[in-house]
Amino acid sequence: MILAPVVAMSQSEEESFFEYIPTQHELKLDSAYFARWYELPQIRSCDDDDQYSRLTDQDYREVAAELGIEVAAIKAVVDIETGKKHRGFWKKGKAIINFDVAIYRAYAPKHGVNLTEARKSHPIIFQRPNIKKYGSQQAAQYARLDAAIEIDRASALESCFWGMFQLGGFNWKLCGCKSVEEFYELINKSERAQLDLFAKFLKARNLVRFILKKDWAGFSLRYNGPGYKKYKYDTRMASLYDKFKKQGY
Repeated sequence: MILAPVVAMSQSEEESFFEYIPTQHELKLDSAYFARWYELPQIRSCDDDDQYSRLTDQDYREVAAELGIEVAAIKAVVDIETGKKHRGFWKKGKAIINFDVAIYRAYAPKHGVNLTEARKSHPIIFQRPNIKKYGSQQAAQYARLDAAIEIDRASALESCFWGMFQLGGFNWKLCGCKSVEEFYELINKSERAQLDLFAKFLKARNLVRFILKKDWAGFSLRYNGPGYKKYKYDTRMASLYDKFKKQGY
Protein backbone atom coordinates (compact mmCIF):
# COMPACT_ATOMS: atom_id res chain seq x y z
CA MET A 1 0.00 0.00 0.00
CA ILE A 2 1.33 3.43 -0.99
CA LEU A 3 0.23 6.18 1.36
CA ALA A 4 0.03 9.75 0.16
CA PRO A 5 2.20 12.38 1.86
CA VAL A 6 0.60 14.21 4.76
CA VAL A 7 1.35 17.79 5.71
CA ALA A 8 0.01 19.42 8.86
CA MET A 9 -1.54 22.78 8.06
CA SER A 10 -2.74 25.54 10.36
CA GLN A 11 -4.76 28.65 9.58
CA SER A 12 -5.73 31.52 11.86
CA GLU A 13 -9.26 31.33 13.23
CA GLU A 14 -9.77 28.02 11.50
CA GLU A 15 -9.44 24.49 12.69
CA SER A 16 -6.01 22.98 12.31
CA PHE A 17 -6.31 20.17 9.85
CA PHE A 18 -4.28 17.71 7.85
CA GLU A 19 -4.35 18.70 4.18
CA TYR A 20 -3.56 15.67 2.10
CA ILE A 21 -4.00 14.04 -1.25
CA PRO A 22 -5.67 10.69 -0.55
CA THR A 23 -4.91 7.65 -2.67
CA GLN A 24 -7.61 5.13 -3.48
CA HIS A 25 -6.29 2.80 -0.78
CA GLU A 26 -5.85 5.51 1.81
CA LEU A 27 -9.45 6.64 1.48
CA LYS A 28 -10.46 3.18 2.68
CA LEU A 29 -8.65 3.69 5.96
CA ASP A 30 -11.01 4.33 8.83
CA SER A 31 -8.71 7.01 10.05
CA ALA A 32 -8.88 8.48 13.50
CA TYR A 33 -5.56 10.00 12.40
CA PHE A 34 -7.29 13.27 11.58
CA ALA A 35 -9.32 13.48 14.76
CA ARG A 36 -8.76 15.20 18.08
CA TRP A 37 -10.43 13.55 21.01
CA TYR A 38 -12.10 15.44 23.82
CA GLU A 39 -13.65 14.40 27.12
CA LEU A 40 -17.24 13.45 26.43
CA PRO A 41 -20.19 14.48 28.59
CA GLN A 42 -21.93 11.95 30.81
CA ILE A 43 -24.88 10.43 29.00
CA ARG A 44 -28.02 9.21 30.70
CA SER A 45 -29.02 5.64 29.98
CA CYS A 46 -32.54 4.52 29.18
CA ASP A 47 -33.07 0.76 29.22
CA ASP A 48 -36.37 0.91 27.33
CA ASP A 49 -35.18 3.10 24.47
CA ASP A 50 -33.19 1.46 21.71
CA GLN A 51 -31.65 4.81 20.84
CA TYR A 52 -29.86 4.78 24.19
CA SER A 53 -29.21 1.04 24.48
CA ARG A 54 -25.77 0.28 25.84
CA LEU A 55 -23.62 -2.59 24.75
CA THR A 56 -23.72 -5.55 27.11
CA ASP A 57 -21.00 -8.12 27.69
CA GLN A 58 -23.22 -10.55 25.78
CA ASP A 59 -23.20 -8.21 22.76
CA TYR A 60 -19.43 -8.11 22.89
CA ARG A 61 -19.19 -11.89 23.20
CA GLU A 62 -21.55 -12.52 20.28
CA VAL A 63 -19.68 -10.26 17.86
CA ALA A 64 -16.27 -11.42 19.09
CA ALA A 65 -17.34 -15.02 18.43
CA GLU A 66 -18.62 -14.02 14.98
CA LEU A 67 -15.22 -12.51 14.17
CA GLY A 68 -13.21 -15.21 15.92
CA ILE A 69 -11.41 -12.72 18.14
CA GLU A 70 -11.35 -11.84 21.84
CA VAL A 71 -13.63 -9.30 23.49
CA ALA A 72 -10.52 -7.63 24.93
CA ALA A 73 -9.44 -6.56 21.45
CA ILE A 74 -12.79 -4.93 20.68
CA LYS A 75 -12.85 -3.11 24.01
CA ALA A 76 -9.33 -1.86 23.36
CA VAL A 77 -10.48 -0.25 20.10
CA VAL A 78 -13.42 1.44 21.81
CA ASP A 79 -11.20 2.76 24.59
CA ILE A 80 -8.86 4.37 22.07
CA GLU A 81 -11.58 5.77 19.84
CA THR A 82 -13.99 7.26 22.38
CA GLY A 83 -12.34 7.03 25.78
CA LYS A 84 -12.86 5.13 29.00
CA LYS A 85 -16.60 5.80 29.17
CA HIS A 86 -17.13 3.61 26.09
CA ARG A 87 -20.07 5.70 24.94
CA GLY A 88 -21.47 5.65 21.43
CA PHE A 89 -24.00 8.46 21.80
CA TRP A 90 -24.03 12.12 22.72
CA LYS A 91 -27.81 12.27 23.06
CA LYS A 92 -30.87 10.41 21.80
CA GLY A 93 -30.47 9.53 18.15
CA LYS A 94 -27.15 11.36 17.85
CA ALA A 95 -23.98 9.31 17.77
CA ILE A 96 -20.73 10.84 18.98
CA ILE A 97 -19.06 12.47 15.98
CA ASN A 98 -15.90 14.14 14.83
CA PHE A 99 -16.49 16.32 11.78
CA ASP A 100 -13.23 16.27 9.84
CA VAL A 101 -12.30 19.21 7.63
CA ALA A 102 -9.64 17.32 5.72
CA ILE A 103 -12.10 14.59 4.79
CA TYR A 104 -14.69 17.22 3.85
CA ARG A 105 -12.19 18.90 1.55
CA ALA A 106 -11.59 15.57 -0.16
CA TYR A 107 -15.20 14.41 -0.48
CA ALA A 108 -17.33 17.53 -0.87
CA PRO A 109 -16.02 18.35 -4.37
CA LYS A 110 -16.92 14.81 -5.45
CA HIS A 111 -20.53 15.79 -4.77
CA GLY A 112 -20.28 19.05 -6.68
CA VAL A 113 -19.56 21.29 -3.71
CA ASN A 114 -17.55 24.42 -4.44
CA LEU A 115 -15.29 24.76 -1.40
CA THR A 116 -14.62 28.45 -2.00
CA GLU A 117 -18.33 29.20 -2.02
CA ALA A 118 -18.89 26.92 0.95
CA ARG A 119 -16.30 28.82 2.97
CA LYS A 120 -18.09 32.10 2.22
CA SER A 121 -21.63 30.91 2.86
CA HIS A 122 -20.96 28.49 5.77
CA PRO A 123 -17.65 29.49 7.41
CA ILE A 124 -18.46 27.47 10.54
CA ILE A 125 -17.60 24.30 8.62
CA PHE A 126 -13.96 25.31 8.39
CA GLN A 127 -13.58 26.85 11.85
CA ARG A 128 -12.62 25.23 15.12
CA PRO A 129 -15.55 23.80 17.11
CA ASN A 130 -16.94 26.75 19.08
CA ILE A 131 -17.58 25.16 22.48
CA LYS A 132 -18.21 28.52 24.15
CA LYS A 133 -21.02 29.32 21.71
CA TYR A 134 -22.67 25.90 21.55
CA GLY A 135 -22.05 24.65 25.08
CA SER A 136 -20.18 21.42 24.44
CA GLN A 137 -17.73 19.81 22.06
CA GLN A 138 -20.38 17.56 20.56
CA ALA A 139 -22.91 20.38 20.12
CA ALA A 140 -20.21 22.37 18.33
CA GLN A 141 -19.36 19.42 16.10
CA TYR A 142 -23.00 18.93 15.19
CA ALA A 143 -23.29 22.63 14.34
CA ARG A 144 -20.52 22.13 11.77
CA LEU A 145 -22.18 18.99 10.43
CA ASP A 146 -25.56 20.73 10.15
CA ALA A 147 -23.96 23.58 8.22
CA ALA A 148 -22.35 21.13 5.80
CA ILE A 149 -25.67 19.30 5.39
CA GLU A 150 -27.28 22.58 4.27
CA ILE A 151 -24.91 22.52 1.30
CA ASP A 152 -24.86 18.80 0.51
CA ARG A 153 -26.08 16.05 2.80
CA ALA A 154 -24.14 13.07 1.43
CA SER A 155 -20.69 14.68 1.58
CA ALA A 156 -21.45 16.05 5.05
CA LEU A 157 -22.31 12.61 6.40
CA GLU A 158 -19.26 11.10 4.70
CA SER A 159 -17.01 13.68 6.34
CA CYS A 160 -17.70 12.58 9.91
CA PHE A 161 -16.25 9.86 12.09
CA TRP A 162 -19.15 8.24 13.91
CA GLY A 163 -19.93 6.42 17.14
CA MET A 164 -17.92 4.43 19.62
CA PHE A 165 -15.67 3.00 16.90
CA GLN A 166 -15.32 6.31 15.04
CA LEU A 167 -16.19 4.74 11.71
CA GLY A 168 -15.70 7.07 8.77
CA GLY A 169 -18.91 7.95 6.97
CA PHE A 170 -17.00 7.66 3.71
CA ASN A 171 -16.61 3.94 4.49
CA TRP A 172 -20.36 3.26 4.36
CA LYS A 173 -19.96 0.64 1.65
CA LEU A 174 -17.23 -1.18 3.59
CA CYS A 175 -19.61 -1.26 6.54
CA GLY A 176 -22.07 -3.27 4.47
CA CYS A 177 -24.47 -0.42 3.70
CA LYS A 178 -26.17 0.38 0.42
CA SER A 179 -25.82 4.13 0.92
CA VAL A 180 -24.44 6.69 3.33
CA GLU A 181 -28.04 7.29 4.45
CA GLU A 182 -28.38 3.66 5.53
CA PHE A 183 -25.07 3.98 7.38
CA TYR A 184 -26.35 7.16 9.07
CA GLU A 185 -29.57 5.47 10.19
CA LEU A 186 -27.76 2.46 11.65
CA ILE A 187 -24.94 4.34 13.37
CA ASN A 188 -27.57 6.47 15.12
CA LYS A 189 -29.78 3.52 16.09
CA SER A 190 -27.92 1.86 18.97
CA GLU A 191 -24.50 0.87 20.24
CA ARG A 192 -25.17 -2.69 19.10
CA ALA A 193 -25.78 -1.40 15.58
CA GLN A 194 -22.46 0.46 15.81
CA LEU A 195 -20.74 -2.74 16.91
CA ASP A 196 -22.25 -4.66 13.99
CA LEU A 197 -21.06 -2.01 11.52
CA PHE A 198 -17.60 -2.24 13.05
CA ALA A 199 -17.59 -6.01 12.59
CA LYS A 200 -18.58 -5.68 8.94
CA PHE A 201 -15.84 -3.12 8.40
CA LEU A 202 -13.21 -5.40 9.93
CA LYS A 203 -14.27 -8.26 7.68
CA ALA A 204 -14.43 -6.10 4.55
CA ARG A 205 -10.93 -4.71 5.19
CA ASN A 206 -9.55 -8.10 6.26
CA LEU A 207 -8.33 -6.65 9.57
CA VAL A 208 -9.19 -9.63 11.75
CA ARG A 209 -5.93 -11.31 10.75
CA PHE A 210 -3.91 -8.57 12.44
CA ILE A 211 -5.89 -8.90 15.65
CA LEU A 212 -5.40 -12.67 15.68
CA LYS A 213 -1.63 -12.23 15.28
CA LYS A 214 -1.61 -9.43 17.90
CA ASP A 215 -0.02 -7.32 15.19
CA TRP A 216 -1.19 -4.04 16.65
CA ALA A 217 1.01 -1.96 14.35
CA GLY A 218 -0.46 -3.65 11.28
CA PHE A 219 -3.98 -3.14 12.61
CA SER A 220 -3.43 0.48 13.64
CA LEU A 221 -1.93 1.43 10.28
CA ARG A 222 -5.00 0.19 8.45
CA TYR A 223 -7.59 1.35 10.98
CA ASN A 224 -6.12 4.67 12.15
CA GLY A 225 -3.98 5.65 9.20
CA PRO A 226 -0.30 6.45 8.74
CA GLY A 227 -0.21 8.72 11.79
CA TYR A 228 -0.69 5.82 14.19
CA LYS A 229 2.93 5.94 15.34
CA LYS A 230 2.69 9.60 16.33
CA TYR A 231 -0.30 8.86 18.54
CA LYS A 232 1.11 5.49 19.68
CA TYR A 233 -2.07 3.65 18.73
CA ASP A 234 -0.23 0.34 18.40
CA THR A 235 1.38 0.43 21.84
CA ARG A 236 -1.84 1.70 23.38
CA MET A 237 -3.75 -1.15 21.73
CA ALA A 238 -1.29 -3.67 23.16
CA SER A 239 -1.54 -2.18 26.65
CA LEU A 240 -5.35 -1.95 26.60
CA TYR A 241 -5.69 -5.47 25.23
CA ASP A 242 -3.60 -6.77 28.13
CA LYS A 243 -5.65 -4.69 30.56
CA PHE A 244 -8.98 -6.12 29.41
CA LYS A 245 -7.57 -9.67 29.22
CA LYS A 246 -6.62 -9.40 32.88
CA GLN A 247 -10.19 -8.32 33.59
CA GLY A 248 -11.41 -11.56 32.08
CA TYR A 249 -12.50 -10.40 28.62
